[in-house]
Amino acid sequence: MRRNKNTSLDTTVTNFILLGLSHPPNLRTLLFLVFFIIYILTQLGNLLILLTVWADPKLHARPMYILLGVLSFLDMWLSSVIVPRLILDFTPASKSIPFGGCVAQLYFFHFLGSTQCFLYTLMAYDRYLAICQPLRYPLLMNGRLCTILVSGAWVAGSIHGSIQATLTFRLPYCGPNQIDYFFCDIPAVLRLACADTTVNELVTFVDIGVVAASCFMLILLSYANIVHAILKIRTADGRHRAFSTCGSHLTVVTVYYVPCIFIYLRPGSKSPLDGAVAVFYTVVTPLLNPLIYTLRNQEVKSALKRITAGRGTVNENK
Repeated sequence: MRRNKNTSLDTTVTNFILLGLSHPPNLRTLLFLVFFIIYILTQLGNLLILLTVWADPKLHARPMYILLGVLSFLDMWLSSVIVPRLILDFTPASKSIPFGGCVAQLYFFHFLGSTQCFLYTLMAYDRYLAICQPLRYPLLMNGRLCTILVSGAWVAGSIHGSIQATLTFRLPYCGPNQIDYFFCDIPAVLRLACADTTVNELVTFVDIGVVAASCFMLILLSYANIVHAILKIRTADGRHRAFSTCGSHLTVVTVYYVPCIFIYLRPGSKSPLDGAVAVFYTVVTPLLNPLIYTLRNQEVKSALKRITAGRGTVNENK
C-alpha cells in the first residue's frame, strides 16, 4: 500500500510538468537533432512499408503482409504520441502538459501499445501456421479471419487503454505536479496521486506486465515450434528463407517486449534506468521495424523493386 505524503485536497492539479530525460545541458541541441531525425525516419520508413504493402498485389493479398501493414500504421501513431513531446523537452518551450492532454497521451499510448502487443502475437501465430501447417495454411489463416483477428486486437487495445486511463485518473491529484518522466505513463503519474495506489499498481502488474509476459511466452513457444519445423526442411535455401522471415520478427519482438516487462513487472520502481529503457519500445522499436522488415525480408525488397521499376517504365513511356 502506498499513499502520497501530500494528502491535502485544497488544490486540484490542472496541468502537469514533464521533466523529461535527464541529460547534460551541453548535449541538448545534439539530442534534439537525434530524436528529430529518428522521428522523421520512423514516419518515412513505416509509410514506405505501408504504401508498399498497399500497392503490391502480391503482398496485400497475404495475411503476413496485412499484419505488417497494420504494424507500420501502429508504429507511425505510437511514435507520434510520444516523440514530438519528447523533442520539445530539448527546446526552451514549456514542459507543461494540460491534465486532459496527459489523460489523452496515457490512453493512446496504452491503446496503441497493447494493440501492438497483441499484433506481435498474431504475427507469430501466422508464421507458425505458415511453416508448421503449410498445406492447411490457406484455410486456417485467410483474409477474412485475419481481418477479424486484427479488429479484435484493436478492440482489446482500446478496452485496455480505457481501463488504464480511467483507473489512473480517477485518483485525486492535489499536490506536486512534476512527472519525473518524458511522457505521461502510469508508474510516473501514480507517484503524484493523493490516495492509495495499491489497486492501481496491482492492476498495472496484472493487466500490463503479466499480459505482456504471457504474449511474449506464447510468441517464444510459437517460434520454438517454428525452429523445430525449419530444421526439418531439407534444402538450405528453404531453411534460410524461413529463418530470415522469422528472425526479423523475433528481433523486433525481443526489443519491444523485454523493456516492457522490465518496466511494468516492477510496480513502484523508481529506477533511473526506467526512462532509458522506455526509449527502446517508444522510440527505437518503431524505427527498427521498417529497417528490419525491409532489409531482412526478400519479398518486401522485391516488391519495392517492382514498384520502382514500374514507375520507371511509366516515366519512360511518357
